[in-house]
Amino acid sequence: MSLSEHLPILAILSLLLTAFIVPVVAKWKNELAGPVSVAALTLSLVLTVALAGRVFSEGAFYYSLGNWSAPWGIEFYVDALGVFMMLMLTIVGLLILVYAVKDLAHELKKGVDGWYYTLYLLLLAGMMGMSVTNDLFNMFVLIEIVAISSVAIISVKDNRHCVEASFKYLVLSAVSSGAFLLGVALIYMVTGHLNIDAVAAGLETALALYPRNILVAMALIAVGLGLKAALFPLHVWLPDAHSSAVSPSSAILSGLVIKIYAIVFIRVFLKVFPWEIYNNIPVMDLLLWMSTFGIIVGSLFAIVQTDIKRMLAYSSVVQIGYVFLGVALLAQTAMVGAVLHIFFHALMKAMLFLSAGVIIYSTGIRRISDLKGLGLKMPVVMTMFGIGALAMVGIPGTNGFISKLYLALGALEAGRPFFLFVIMASSLLNAVYYFPIVGNAFFGKREEPLPEIKPIPMAMLIPVVIMGLAIVVTGIYAAPVVGLASKAVAGLLSL
Repeated sequence: MSLSEHLPILAILSLLLTAFIVPVVAKWKNELAGPVSVAALTLSLVLTVALAGRVFSEGAFYYSLGNWSAPWGIEFYVDALGVFMMLMLTIVGLLILVYAVKDLAHELKKGVDGWYYTLYLLLLAGMMGMSVTNDLFNMFVLIEIVAISSVAIISVKDNRHCVEASFKYLVLSAVSSGAFLLGVALIYMVTGHLNIDAVAAGLETALALYPRNILVAMALIAVGLGLKAALFPLHVWLPDAHSSAVSPSSAILSGLVIKIYAIVFIRVFLKVFPWEIYNNIPVMDLLLWMSTFGIIVGSLFAIVQTDIKRMLAYSSVVQIGYVFLGVALLAQTAMVGAVLHIFFHALMKAMLFLSAGVIIYSTGIRRISDLKGLGLKMPVVMTMFGIGALAMVGIPGTNGFISKLYLALGALEAGRPFFLFVIMASSLLNAVYYFPIVGNAFFGKREEPLPEIKPIPMAMLIPVVIMGLAIVVTGIYAAPVVGLASKAVAGLLSL
């Protein structure tokens, strides 16, 4: 078997192995811990690009770990959706990590950054595994790796707010993991399998014999994944966690972590459970209304925030609502919009959190009202923030417009025009809390002089600029990303 056959596991192992090496490197020479982590993630990106090339040229394939074939062994199913997610994780994750190398020295106590890189790489490795695993119990194990790493990269900043937020997240994450595991146990009880393909085949027969077991399993898994993805009203942990963490943690949590649970939700609910269930029980209708309330209520909460990172955190509740709205409409165009929004929002929100991190690093300002006049002193950062704000609203020329357009067309395709108006109304609400920030930064008049502005390290500025430019490029020339998302959705719906 050639090396190319092992690309799925090599892309993940490069991160896992480095995660255990980095603390030793940090102990020996602390300044090398960051570059070693960046090198490992760069290697993972190269392997993922090669893997994507194989999938899009030859089609999806199965990969068995340890030569134990399914349904008894652990299996990866590497399809267009999986590699789409892996590409997103490695590209955005690498940009955040480059930023973190300089920012962590400012935000963390001395000597802690080596452990941070370990947690960061473990988090990314867990999410990449979740993107392609075809085994429900292996999915649970990877979910736990991601959950523990997520909690840790919040609490690693040693202050009261971070510890409180991480403890709240830990408790709710444990509840959601328990719900997911119990749901998997019920599925195993009626099918005798954990492999997703075998479970999907078994549930077709088991539904007639054990309908209540399967419905309870569906409810438990929906609550478990919905809580981790911060789907309204299960979002209560998110504002504290994302706003109090160090800026790279906020960026990866909002940009990537909550999205991976949306991908798992899509896989499980569209691939595992029989479609007959959706004809008899309004599962997707319930998801539609939860998404709608999340979009509207999250926007209202964001409008009244005074802290910039907390406002961005509530904005994430809105954006995950768009993703689940696209899934619940059960129309191909809407699902393409949901997958597109997963990637585009990862760029938008990671860039916005990193921009906020640069502002805090240079000025110490967190209050939105104190940003007046900052655009003239920090034009590059505030311009990038403005691009992100335009994308969040969905202004043409940005990638946010493309994903919202597909969601809107999907609502019409599904015969649910009401949700088109929800998307339009939420865009107006987004403008209410994003546009004043940018307007005041460039045109607002301050009563007091700005604090002294520290020089911005290029390692922090370059990732922000790259993401900002990517938002515009993928908004003007979106065809390649739309093509990838369309293949991912078509492959999933063909099942």
